[in-house]
Amino acid sequence: MNKIKITENKDTTTFEDIKHIDENGYEYWNARELQAALEYTQWRNFELVITKAKQACENSEYDISECFAEVSKTLEMPKGGVKKIMDYRLNRYACYLIVQNGDPRKKVIALGQTYFAIQTRKQEINEKEYSELTEDEKRFYQRNLTKKGNSSLNQAAKNAGVKNFDKFHNFGYKGLYNGETADDIAKRKKLRYREDILDNMGSVELAANLFRITQTEQKLERENIKTEIDANKTHYEVGKEVRNTIKRLGGSMPEKLPTPRKSLKELEKERRKLQIKVEKN
Repeated sequence: MNKIKITENKDTTTFEDIKHIDENGYEYWNARELQAALEYTQWRNFELVITKAKQACENSEYDISECFAEVSKTLEMPKGGVKKIMDYRLNRYACYLIVQNGDPRKKVIALGQTYFAIQTRKQEINEKEYSELTEDEKRFYQRNLTKKGNSSLNQAAKNAGVKNFDKFHNFGYKGLYNGETADDIAKRKKLRYREDILDNMGSVELAANLFRITQTEQKLERENIKTEIDANKTHYEVGKEVRNTIKRLGGSMPEKLPTPRKSLKELEKERRKLQIKVEKN
Protein backbone atom coordinates (compact mmCIF):
# COMPACT_ATOMS: atom_id res chain seq x y z
CA MET A 1 0.00 0.00 0.00
CA ASN A 2 1.23 3.47 -0.82
CA LYS A 3 2.19 5.71 2.08
CA ILE A 4 -0.65 8.14 2.69
CA LYS A 5 -0.13 11.70 3.89
CA ILE A 6 -3.05 13.63 5.31
CA THR A 7 -2.52 17.37 5.33
CA GLU A 8 -4.90 20.24 5.79
CA ASN A 9 -5.34 22.75 2.99
CA LYS A 10 -8.25 25.01 3.82
CA ASP A 11 -11.19 22.57 3.85
CA THR A 12 -9.66 19.75 1.82
CA THR A 13 -7.26 16.86 2.35
CA THR A 14 -5.26 14.58 0.14
CA PHE A 15 -8.10 12.06 -0.12
CA GLU A 16 -7.66 12.65 -3.87
CA ASP A 17 -4.33 10.81 -3.57
CA ILE A 18 -6.02 7.47 -2.84
CA LYS A 19 -8.80 7.86 -5.37
CA HIS A 20 -8.92 5.45 -8.30
CA ILE A 21 -10.56 5.71 -11.72
CA ASP A 22 -12.00 2.54 -13.26
CA GLU A 23 -12.10 1.52 -16.92
CA ASN A 24 -15.37 3.41 -17.43
CA GLY A 25 -14.05 6.62 -15.93
CA TYR A 26 -15.83 6.26 -12.59
CA GLU A 27 -14.03 7.18 -9.38
CA TYR A 28 -13.79 4.91 -6.36
CA TRP A 29 -11.85 4.37 -3.13
CA ASN A 30 -10.60 1.14 -1.54
CA ALA A 31 -11.79 0.72 2.04
CA ARG A 32 -8.40 -0.58 3.22
CA GLU A 33 -6.68 2.54 1.91
CA LEU A 34 -9.37 4.78 3.38
CA GLN A 35 -8.89 2.98 6.71
CA ALA A 36 -5.24 4.05 6.77
CA ALA A 37 -6.09 7.59 5.65
CA LEU A 38 -8.59 7.93 8.49
CA GLU A 39 -6.00 6.60 10.97
CA TYR A 40 -7.78 3.40 11.96
CA THR A 41 -5.08 0.88 12.88
CA GLN A 42 -7.35 -2.17 13.09
CA TRP A 43 -9.69 -3.35 10.35
CA ARG A 44 -12.28 -4.72 12.77
CA ASN A 45 -12.78 -1.27 14.27
CA PHE A 46 -13.06 0.34 10.85
CA GLU A 47 -15.50 -2.35 9.73
CA LEU A 48 -17.85 -1.28 12.55
CA VAL A 49 -17.88 2.20 11.01
CA ILE A 50 -18.58 0.69 7.58
CA THR A 51 -21.53 -1.26 9.02
CA LYS A 52 -23.05 1.95 10.41
CA ALA A 53 -22.47 3.69 7.07
CA LYS A 54 -24.16 0.85 5.17
CA GLN A 55 -27.17 1.14 7.47
CA ALA A 56 -27.34 4.87 6.77
CA CYS A 57 -27.09 4.10 3.05
CA GLU A 58 -30.02 1.69 3.27
CA ASN A 59 -32.08 4.19 5.24
CA SER A 60 -31.44 6.74 2.48
CA GLU A 61 -32.76 4.19 -0.06
CA TYR A 62 -29.48 3.95 -1.95
CA ASP A 63 -28.25 0.66 -3.41
CA ILE A 64 -25.78 -0.71 -0.82
CA SER A 65 -24.15 -3.12 -3.29
CA GLU A 66 -23.43 -0.22 -5.63
CA CYS A 67 -22.06 2.11 -2.97
CA PHE A 68 -20.22 -0.59 -0.98
CA ALA A 69 -19.13 -3.20 -3.53
CA GLU A 70 -17.50 -6.15 -1.74
CA VAL A 71 -14.18 -7.30 -3.17
CA SER A 72 -11.55 -9.73 -1.92
CA LYS A 73 -7.78 -9.40 -2.13
CA THR A 74 -4.98 -11.90 -1.82
CA LEU A 75 -2.03 -11.14 0.44
CA GLU A 76 1.27 -12.99 0.34
CA MET A 77 2.25 -14.35 3.76
CA PRO A 78 5.85 -14.34 5.11
CA LYS A 79 6.35 -18.10 4.66
CA GLY A 80 5.02 -18.27 1.13
CA GLY A 81 1.36 -18.77 1.88
CA VAL A 82 -1.52 -16.57 0.78
CA LYS A 83 -4.44 -15.09 2.66
CA LYS A 84 -7.68 -13.65 1.33
CA ILE A 85 -8.91 -10.47 2.97
CA MET A 86 -12.16 -8.55 2.66
CA ASP A 87 -12.20 -5.10 1.10
CA TYR A 88 -14.79 -2.72 -0.32
CA ARG A 89 -14.85 -0.64 -3.43
CA LEU A 90 -16.48 2.60 -2.28
CA ASN A 91 -18.07 5.37 -4.28
CA ARG A 92 -17.90 8.96 -3.07
CA TYR A 93 -21.25 8.78 -1.26
CA ALA A 94 -20.12 5.67 0.65
CA CYS A 95 -16.97 7.52 1.77
CA TYR A 96 -19.12 10.44 2.86
CA LEU A 97 -21.27 8.13 5.02
CA ILE A 98 -18.17 6.48 6.51
CA VAL A 99 -16.61 9.76 7.64
CA GLN A 100 -19.98 10.87 8.99
CA ASN A 101 -19.98 7.78 11.21
CA GLY A 102 -16.27 7.91 12.11
CA ASP A 103 -14.65 8.78 15.42
CA PRO A 104 -15.36 12.53 15.89
CA ARG A 105 -12.29 12.88 18.14
CA LYS A 106 -10.00 12.37 15.15
CA LYS A 107 -9.01 15.58 13.37
CA VAL A 108 -8.73 13.69 10.08
CA ILE A 109 -12.38 12.64 10.40
CA ALA A 110 -13.43 16.28 10.51
CA LEU A 111 -11.29 16.96 7.43
CA GLY A 112 -12.86 13.99 5.67
CA GLN A 113 -16.36 15.16 6.53
CA THR A 114 -15.66 18.55 5.00
CA TYR A 115 -14.02 17.12 1.90
CA PHE A 116 -16.63 14.49 1.04
CA ALA A 117 -19.58 16.73 1.92
CA ILE A 118 -18.37 19.39 -0.51
CA GLN A 119 -17.32 17.02 -3.26
CA THR A 120 -20.10 14.40 -3.26
CA ARG A 121 -22.66 16.46 -5.15
CA LYS A 122 -20.09 18.63 -6.90
CA GLN A 123 -18.22 15.82 -8.65
CA GLU A 124 -20.86 13.24 -9.43
CA ILE A 125 -22.74 13.54 -12.70
CA ASN A 126 -25.15 11.04 -14.22
CA GLU A 127 -25.63 10.10 -17.84
CA LYS A 128 -28.67 12.35 -18.32
CA GLU A 129 -26.88 15.34 -16.85
CA TYR A 130 -23.84 14.68 -19.07
CA SER A 131 -25.96 14.52 -22.22
CA GLU A 132 -27.36 17.96 -21.40
CA LEU A 133 -23.92 19.58 -21.14
CA THR A 134 -22.55 21.77 -23.89
CA GLU A 135 -19.52 20.51 -25.80
CA ASP A 136 -17.20 22.80 -23.84
CA GLU A 137 -18.71 21.61 -20.55
CA LYS A 138 -18.16 18.01 -21.65
CA ARG A 139 -14.56 18.90 -22.44
CA PHE A 140 -14.01 20.30 -18.95
CA TYR A 141 -15.60 17.22 -17.41
CA GLN A 142 -13.57 14.74 -19.48
CA ARG A 143 -10.37 16.74 -18.95
CA ASN A 144 -10.87 16.58 -15.20
CA LEU A 145 -11.19 12.79 -15.43
CA THR A 146 -8.05 12.48 -17.57
CA LYS A 147 -6.06 14.51 -15.02
CA LYS A 148 -7.14 12.19 -12.24
CA GLY A 149 -6.64 9.14 -14.44
CA ASN A 150 -3.11 10.16 -15.39
CA SER A 151 -2.28 10.70 -11.73
CA SER A 152 -3.34 7.13 -10.94
CA LEU A 153 -1.60 5.81 -14.06
CA ASN A 154 1.66 7.52 -13.10
CA GLN A 155 1.57 5.82 -9.72
CA ALA A 156 0.91 2.44 -11.33
CA ALA A 157 3.73 3.08 -13.83
CA LYS A 158 6.10 4.03 -11.01
CA ASN A 159 5.25 0.78 -9.24
CA ALA A 160 6.00 -1.01 -12.51
CA GLY A 161 9.51 0.45 -12.63
CA VAL A 162 8.99 3.40 -14.99
CA LYS A 163 11.59 6.16 -14.66
CA ASN A 164 11.14 8.07 -17.93
CA PHE A 165 7.48 9.12 -17.79
CA ASP A 166 7.57 11.22 -20.99
CA LYS A 167 8.70 8.15 -22.90
CA PHE A 168 6.10 5.98 -21.16
CA HIS A 169 3.24 8.31 -22.13
CA ASN A 170 4.53 8.61 -25.69
CA PHE A 171 4.22 4.84 -26.08
CA GLY A 172 0.52 5.17 -25.25
CA TYR A 173 0.06 8.02 -27.71
CA LYS A 174 1.91 6.09 -30.41
CA GLY A 175 -0.46 3.16 -30.03
CA LEU A 176 -3.59 5.31 -30.11
CA TYR A 177 -2.42 7.82 -32.73
CA ASN A 178 -0.83 5.46 -35.25
CA GLY A 179 2.77 6.29 -34.31
CA GLU A 180 2.40 9.93 -33.30
CA THR A 181 4.15 11.16 -30.14
CA ALA A 182 2.86 13.98 -27.95
CA ASP A 183 5.10 16.41 -29.87
CA ASP A 184 3.73 15.13 -33.20
CA ILE A 185 0.18 15.65 -31.98
CA ALA A 186 1.00 19.16 -30.79
CA LYS A 187 2.56 20.05 -34.16
CA ARG A 188 -0.41 18.66 -36.06
CA LYS A 189 -2.75 20.72 -33.88
CA LYS A 190 -0.48 23.76 -34.44
CA LEU A 191 -0.09 24.39 -30.72
CA ARG A 192 2.36 26.75 -29.07
CA TYR A 193 5.47 25.41 -27.35
CA ARG A 194 4.63 23.31 -24.28
CA GLU A 195 0.89 23.89 -24.72
CA ASP A 196 -1.03 20.92 -23.29
CA ILE A 197 -2.43 18.69 -26.02
CA LEU A 198 -5.20 17.36 -23.77
CA ASP A 199 -6.46 20.93 -23.22
CA ASN A 200 -6.87 21.14 -26.99
CA MET A 201 -9.02 18.06 -27.55
CA GLY A 202 -12.75 17.70 -28.00
CA SER A 203 -14.82 15.54 -25.65
CA VAL A 204 -14.73 12.49 -27.94
CA GLU A 205 -10.94 12.58 -28.29
CA LEU A 206 -10.56 13.09 -24.53
CA ALA A 207 -12.83 10.10 -23.88
CA ALA A 208 -10.66 7.90 -26.11
CA ASN A 209 -7.57 8.96 -24.17
CA LEU A 210 -9.32 8.40 -20.85
CA PHE A 211 -10.12 4.84 -21.92
CA ARG A 212 -6.45 4.32 -22.86
CA ILE A 213 -5.32 5.70 -19.51
CA THR A 214 -7.65 3.66 -17.30
CA GLN A 215 -7.14 0.42 -19.22
CA THR A 216 -3.35 0.77 -19.05
CA GLU A 217 -3.45 1.31 -15.30
CA GLN A 218 -5.65 -1.76 -14.85
CA LYS A 219 -3.41 -3.91 -17.05
CA LEU A 220 -0.20 -2.84 -15.29
CA GLU A 221 -1.68 -3.78 -11.94
CA ARG A 222 -3.53 -6.91 -13.07
CA GLU A 223 -0.51 -8.43 -14.79
CA ASN A 224 1.90 -7.21 -12.10
CA ILE A 225 4.23 -5.54 -14.63
CA LYS A 226 7.63 -4.87 -13.03
CA THR A 227 9.97 -3.54 -15.74
CA GLU A 228 10.00 -0.24 -17.62
CA ILE A 229 10.30 -2.03 -20.97
CA ASP A 230 7.20 -4.12 -20.29
CA ALA A 231 5.30 -1.09 -18.97
CA ASN A 232 6.05 0.88 -22.15
CA LYS A 233 5.04 -2.09 -24.28
CA THR A 234 1.81 -2.47 -22.31
CA HIS A 235 0.93 1.20 -22.78
CA TYR A 236 1.52 0.93 -26.53
CA GLU A 237 -0.55 -2.24 -26.82
CA VAL A 238 -3.47 -0.75 -24.91
CA GLY A 239 -3.38 2.40 -27.04
CA LYS A 240 -3.33 0.27 -30.18
CA GLU A 241 -6.25 -1.83 -28.95
CA VAL A 242 -8.31 1.27 -28.20
CA ARG A 243 -7.57 2.48 -31.72
CA ASN A 244 -8.64 -0.87 -33.19
CA THR A 245 -11.85 -0.77 -31.16
CA ILE A 246 -12.68 2.69 -32.53
CA LYS A 247 -12.01 1.38 -36.04
CA ARG A 248 -14.21 -1.69 -35.56
CA LEU A 249 -17.05 0.52 -34.34
CA GLY A 250 -16.72 2.78 -37.36
CA GLY A 251 -15.60 5.81 -35.36
CA SER A 252 -13.23 8.54 -36.44
CA MET A 253 -9.56 7.99 -35.72
CA PRO A 254 -8.38 10.39 -32.98
CA GLU A 255 -5.95 12.20 -35.30
CA LYS A 256 -8.88 12.93 -37.65
CA LEU A 257 -10.99 14.59 -34.97
CA PRO A 258 -11.13 18.41 -35.14
CA THR A 259 -9.14 20.54 -32.74
CA PRO A 260 -11.42 22.91 -30.80
CA ARG A 261 -11.13 26.59 -31.65
CA LYS A 262 -10.18 27.47 -28.08
CA SER A 263 -8.15 25.57 -25.51
CA LEU A 264 -9.63 24.81 -22.10
CA LYS A 265 -7.18 27.27 -20.54
CA GLU A 266 -8.48 30.03 -22.81
CA LEU A 267 -12.07 29.14 -21.91
CA GLU A 268 -11.18 29.13 -18.22
CA LYS A 269 -9.65 32.62 -18.51
CA GLU A 270 -12.81 33.86 -20.22
CA ARG A 271 -14.93 32.37 -17.46
CA ARG A 272 -12.86 34.11 -14.79
CA LYS A 273 -13.08 37.48 -16.57
CA LEU A 274 -16.84 37.11 -16.88
CA GLN A 275 -17.13 36.15 -13.21
CA ILE A 276 -15.08 39.18 -12.14
CA LYS A 277 -17.24 41.41 -14.32
CA VAL A 278 -20.44 40.01 -12.82
CA GLU A 279 -19.11 40.40 -9.27
CA LYS A 280 -18.16 44.03 -9.93
CA ASN A 281 -21.63 44.78 -11.26
